[in-house]
Amino acid sequence: MDIRKIKKLIELVEESGIDELEITEGEESVRIARHKPVAATAHYASAPMPAPVAPLAAPAPAPALAAPEVPVAAPARGETQRSPMVGTFYRSPAPGAAQFVQVGSTVKKGDVVCIIEAMKMMNQIQAEHHGVIESICVEDGQPVEFDQPLFTIV
Repeated sequence: MDIRKIKKLIELVEESGIDELEITEGEESVRIARHKPVAATAHYASAPMPAPVAPLAAPAPAPALAAPEVPVAAPARGETQRSPMVGTFYRSPAPGAAQFVQVGSTVKKGDVVCIIEAMKMMNQIQAEHHGVIESICVEDGQPVEFDQPLFTIV
């Protein structure tokens, strides 16, 4: 069947409002089906109200010879695996399936450690470092932001 005829048939289906058309010419057959989109109902939660702002108090005068404060940072322990995208975090490939990793699991660079669903695409996230999973920073099924910590690997 000629592609021009198929295009014309598609146009006729769109213009006529019918849902389905099937035509057979000899051994060739074409079926064109149009499915009307189902109206999706969106449920939105209202944004939390901001807390009332207290009036600002005048800052206390600083002592003339105050020693500068030095921030004390905790020693870095291990490497932090961060989310490369915004999406939904999943610890297993499917509901009810075994989790990719748990606290105490040994991983090699390149091992799949979780899935992040973004725009209906399941993206396998691979370990960026060799080591042992010390902590999992996100609950299964929770949304994650770009650069949010997912795991600590020591």
